[in-house]
Amino acid sequence: MSSTRTRRTRAVAMAAITGALALSACSSGGGFNTPAATQAPAGGPVALKMLIASSGDAETNALKAATAAWGKKTGNSVEVTAADNMDQQLGQAFAGGAPPDVFYGADTRIGDFAKAGNLYAYGDQVANEKFLPSLVQTFTYNGKLQCAPKDYSTLALEINTDLWTKAGLTDADIPKDWAALETVATKLTQGTVTGLVIGNDINRGGAFMKQAGGWVISADGKTMTADTPQNLAGLQEIKKMMDAGALKFNTDTTPAAGWGGEAFGKGIAAMTIEGNWIKGGMQKDYPNLKYKVVELPTGPAGKGTLSFSNCWAIAAKSQHQAASVDLVKFLTSTDQQLAFTKAFGPMPSTEDGIAKFKTDYPADAPFAAGGDYGQGAVNAPGMDPVMKAFNSKMATLSKGGDPKAMLADLQKNGTAALAG
Repeated sequence: MSSTRTRRTRAVAMAAITGALALSACSSGGGFNTPAATQAPAGGPVALKMLIASSGDAETNALKAATAAWGKKTGNSVEVTAADNMDQQLGQAFAGGAPPDVFYGADTRIGDFAKAGNLYAYGDQVANEKFLPSLVQTFTYNGKLQCAPKDYSTLALEINTDLWTKAGLTDADIPKDWAALETVATKLTQGTVTGLVIGNDINRGGAFMKQAGGWVISADGKTMTADTPQNLAGLQEIKKMMDAGALKFNTDTTPAAGWGGEAFGKGIAAMTIEGNWIKGGMQKDYPNLKYKVVELPTGPAGKGTLSFSNCWAIAAKSQHQAASVDLVKFLTSTDQQLAFTKAFGPMPSTEDGIAKFKTDYPADAPFAAGGDYGQGAVNAPGMDPVMKAFNSKMATLSKGGDPKAMLADLQKNGTAALAG
């Protein structure tokens, strides 16, 4: 699964396919600029091409095995390519007029892809799959589900149980709201250990905005809602805990950590806020760490977390759209999604799949629960540079940055982008 924003830069977030990309796409390197004449003849077996932003060999191999199984069943074939640079390779493929048939569609880019006419909007053909409503919203543009949600991740609170016990805390102290979070983070802050360490952008801090009842943009993606008292309350809560010394960004720890999970694994963070991808990171790099996962504390408006996902995007110019849709249906079946879970950890995107996931993986229940109320990415066209600029400003919260001014700029810049 490639949906771990910040640690993996939003699953190798894909650039908007615009004229600028087309101008830069003169060199080869995507592996998809194959002339249309090489396509399988009509009526015969089809050869599909798939481009993925893989988290590693486990994910790539799982996709190759799954597509091979579909090929054996249908007589077709799928060439799976793990991108070295998803932005560049996908951009070159679209500019060259021969994009991959199926590719990972990042949640932040769907509006850009759809507006540019690069997507085959086949959502009505998979309506019976019963995808989680929050994921359907994430991949909907202009009222149409553009592509089938592939899987998802959500944020939860991870607690170092050894440090928790050492601080005299018990299960009764697990924080249910902001006040309790402040209390335990303060108790856990001792010596070189900071109570809570999180990433320094909206992909972690945005959970506080959501818990306060705010978010960047309206549900239909057409109106900016950034400069509100609710969003300000979320950022002020982060700053309040920072000023008390109980919360740090991963870039402000000593030594600085590459992500919240690294600070957590090294024991310089007693708690962190990360997604279910943290399991693999801890097993690989910090196998002796003892920790538990709980849902994020509620804020003034109740529960709130962030959801990260990709979809199975199909190119508008694909010559094999029917076969591509059939492949997607196979890949999003409950059994296949749970096979992906076993292979590399993602959570199924369908209601049936996540119900079985909760039974099979009870320790991951806090992550799964977030699927019911998680906030998806800002997916409106033109918003990627706006959000990157806001993230740069968010990183200054620990250095005297003004949250109200940040939100005012986000409101202004986002409004201009939406108008454009």
